[in-house]
Amino acid sequence: MTQIATQKLKSFFSVLGVIIGVMFLIVVVSVVEGMDRYIKEDFSSQIFGVNTVTVRRTPQVNINVDPEEWRRRARRPRITEDDADAIREALTLPARVGVYSGGGGEVTGDNGRTVSNVQFVGASPEVFLIRDWQVDRGRAFTVQENQQGVPVAVLGSETADLLFEGIDPIGRSVRVNGFPYRVVGVLEEKGSLFGQSLDNQLVAPARSPLRSLVAPRGFVDEVLVQAIDPADVRAIQSEVEGVMRVRHRLRPSEDNDFAAETADDSLSFWDRISTILFTALPGLVAISLVVGGIVIMNIMLVSVMERTREIGVRKALGARRRDILSQVLVESATLSTLGALAGVAAGTGLAGLVRAISPLPAVVAPQWVTLGVVLGITVGVVAGVYPAAQASKLDPVDALRHE
Repeated sequence: MTQIATQKLKSFFSVLGVIIGVMFLIVVVSVVEGMDRYIKEDFSSQIFGVNTVTVRRTPQVNINVDPEEWRRRARRPRITEDDADAIREALTLPARVGVYSGGGGEVTGDNGRTVSNVQFVGASPEVFLIRDWQVDRGRAFTVQENQQGVPVAVLGSETADLLFEGIDPIGRSVRVNGFPYRVVGVLEEKGSLFGQSLDNQLVAPARSPLRSLVAPRGFVDEVLVQAIDPADVRAIQSEVEGVMRVRHRLRPSEDNDFAAETADDSLSFWDRISTILFTALPGLVAISLVVGGIVIMNIMLVSVMERTREIGVRKALGARRRDILSQVLVESATLSTLGALAGVAAGTGLAGLVRAISPLPAVVAPQWVTLGVVLGITVGVVAGVYPAAQASKLDPVDALRHE
């Protein structure tokens, strides 16, 4: 430590490669780890719903789909309200069944204020429970209001604040495409998803006039089926597929012309991506650490040359080869450990900065911090082996004559 403390600048440049390598490991892996948790926990519950089977015309996630497959999917029949009713009647396991259609546009309050880029949602009341939408003020619309198509609306918190800043929006009126809706509730704040606000929305009954903007009469974008018991999800998925195949008159040899997916099915693409990233990133970081190790080895060789007489004196006083070997190895390992700790500190700080100024949800996991420190120590020990071996082989007489 004394040697390191007296040569701070040389020591810093010796471990710069280790610092950069460990910092890169912490920052990148923290971002991937944060995205992994975010997608599997928050994203899946917000977009797909927990323990939910989503019936759509096409899969929710479409990656590497060839043009011919796109054309086949474009010819598929649309999902209808009658499909939802048939699923509701046929299910033998307890579940919630709701319908959901989406669109977007402008909303104008009765005070003349207008909010643009509002997400319109035409839904049945069950969707509030399936998607875990909590009503902060007022209430959700009822089954009767949905069946009768009553023009009532529940606003997202951001939409309510922008339209009625400082005023209670419950009971006020908003207009969508010129048609008035009475505000009956405001949703609890949900935050954002990859930088996109989830609170700029208007939810109205699926059979209200809003459906002219989100889906043609009789059709819906999705049928959501949420299992009451999580253990029933796969069984319910099978029942839903059976109902839809019968309604679409598909033969046993024909593929489904609809998608009935759980969140796990839809997010399987992310599992593949995250596995590749978690496997490949340590390899990329290893390149930087190898460079750092080479720098440490060169610096230690120079250090051994500068301290040849010191080593000769120690050997003349009775120091054994393993004592000299241990001295150089400990010095090299100490250098790289300090570099690894500095890299962890810098990486943790950068990950926090990324989380603060960007929509990327970086999370520093303890296992990656441990891996960074272990890699740093390993690099130091490996890089110190050759200089230590050279130092331990020095002849004491020749070393004492060295100028």
